[in-house]
Amino acid sequence: MSSRKQSLGRWGEARAADFLADQGYQILERNWRCEYGEVDLVAKHGPVLVFVEVKARLSQRFGYPEEAVTPAKQQHLIEAAQSYLQAHPEHDGDWRIDVIAVQRSPNGPQIHHIENAVA
Repeated sequence: MSSRKQSLGRWGEARAADFLADQGYQILERNWRCEYGEVDLVAKHGPVLVFVEVKARLSQRFGYPEEAVTPAKQQHLIEAAQSYLQAHPEHDGDWRIDVIAVQRSPNGPQIHHIENAVA
């Protein structure tokens, strides 16, 4: 991955984490890795464990950021979430997978939070 894409990804993840914290989420993990891939953010929102996929874009030239969460990516997210739950049995309650799309704009980042994006 190019350093420009990595930089954009880190920027988007930081904006998403700040957004979630402002909404009352507790960030537990960033860039949690397992054999199925990476979960960008793992957070708690009340009693619910939330796995968050962050997609960031500079523009809509290649579509909306959330459109990049393909069916294959969704399957990897489910498998990674299940792996996290096995590794952390203390989290035995409800969980979900969200997507946060972050797009740069002249007026600051535009953030679109999609709850329960992957079922």
